Amino acid sequence: MAQVWVIDDDRSIRWVFEKALARAHIQFESFPDIASARSALKGVLPQVVVSDIRMPGESGLDFLRELRDHYPHIPVIIMTAFSDLDSAVSAFQNGAFEYLPKPFDVDQAVSLIERALSTNPVVAEPAESLTQAEILGQAPAMQDVFRAIGRLSNSSATVLITGESGSGKELVARALHRHSPRSSKPFIAINTAAIPRDLLESELFGHERGAFTGAQSQRQGRFEQAENGTLFLDEIGDMPAELQTRLLRVLSDGYFYRVGGHQPVKANVRVIAATHQDLEQRVKDGAFREDLFHRLNVIRLRLPALRERSQDIPLLTRHFLLKSASDLGVEPKQITDAALQMLEHHPLPGNVRQLENLCHWLTVMAPGQRVDIADLPPEFKHLPGGVEMPAQQMLSADWAQLLADVAQQAFQNGDSGIMDALTRKFEATLILEALKFTHGRRIEAANLLGLGRNTLTRKVQELGLEEDSHPD
Repeated sequence: MAQVWVIDDDRSIRWVFEKALARAHIQFESFPDIASARSALKGVLPQVVVSDIRMPGESGLDFLRELRDHYPHIPVIIMTAFSDLDSAVSAFQNGAFEYLPKPFDVDQAVSLIERALSTNPVVAEPAESLTQAEILGQAPAMQDVFRAIGRLSNSSATVLITGESGSGKELVARALHRHSPRSSKPFIAINTAAIPRDLLESELFGHERGAFTGAQSQRQGRFEQAENGTLFLDEIGDMPAELQTRLLRVLSDGYFYRVGGHQPVKANVRVIAATHQDLEQRVKDGAFREDLFHRLNVIRLRLPALRERSQDIPLLTRHFLLKSASDLGVEPKQITDAALQMLEHHPLPGNVRQLENLCHWLTVMAPGQRVDIADLPPEFKHLPGGVEMPAQQMLSADWAQLLADVAQQAFQNGDSGIMDALTRKFEATLILEALKFTHGRRIEAANLLGLGRNTLTRKVQELGLEEDSHPD
């Protein structure tokens, strides 16, 4: 019996799995589409299914729902090249065992399959179809966030989101609400640091008529506005101490009083809090109540800073350029690889928000449709440390594309063992260029390459470069 079924319309993906599963001594069968896999169900059931999410005809989610309804004991691993939040949430809400973004590490994929073979799946309830990507990210840290949102999709648990300013905490809060049982009810957001402390209590809990000068009528606060829905408390670390006590009581008892009121008001609200501060340290400093911290810290989601997921910058940049063009009703700009490389090397302390603002600036200010380094704002034409990097000197990705072309040609020619040959060629080229630049002075060449002198000497001998180099 085939223990694992692999379903993907991409022959190369099926081939990778077939080779990897064979090496792991795991029985398998592969299918190019859902229809052929469904036909095979009539004969025998698999123990694990690995399926692409988007294929011509029926999608992997269609088959996932079908298996969930008829064979809920079969773990299903969903693959996708579209590494966005909606794909992850759709997979988990429809009962996926795990979500595997492409490109993936083959060894990790096999390890995941082995875990699925020995573990019962967690079946979720059906979800409504999801159409618009909310959050994008291919970096492993963002995929962890997507998985957490997916696993929380049938929960109303209190969540604490931590991360630097501009990293997207409110987007995650909205996603948690959208993919929760409260999604049809209000989502109310309030920045506790942006409202004067004298007004914050009334903003949160409302007030009765005559509670203070100017209170002409009764007013609902954010807790009442969010009834049966979600209340997002941004920058919770800046909440005044007296309001921390009131918030703790609401979370503990489920009731609150309007300002000037004497009748308790029932609060059926899911609270999601966020902060860029270290709340544990604020607790130690006496600036934040420890009991409130533990009430909020039921489930914590940490959003990575953009510098921790720089591999997502090209994806996000292109997305924001399209979004800005759509908002302004103009043709979207195209950005060069060299300009993207420059952005990837910048720390972007404002995180995703700063990148989005930059893309809006480029859409308005860049003179042509093709954005290169020269079109970036002045502060982005310097690498960290203030080094000027003209466009013509920017390290280009062309060499990597040429390497890819060479590899593809070798594969088509049936060549094997090309890793060693290309690696030797790569090392020999770098060493010879370094020696040429230093006029044969090996100590200087080793420093340029980041090698020890003895290591450089050994590599020169191993690569047969003695005739092409000169001694110190």
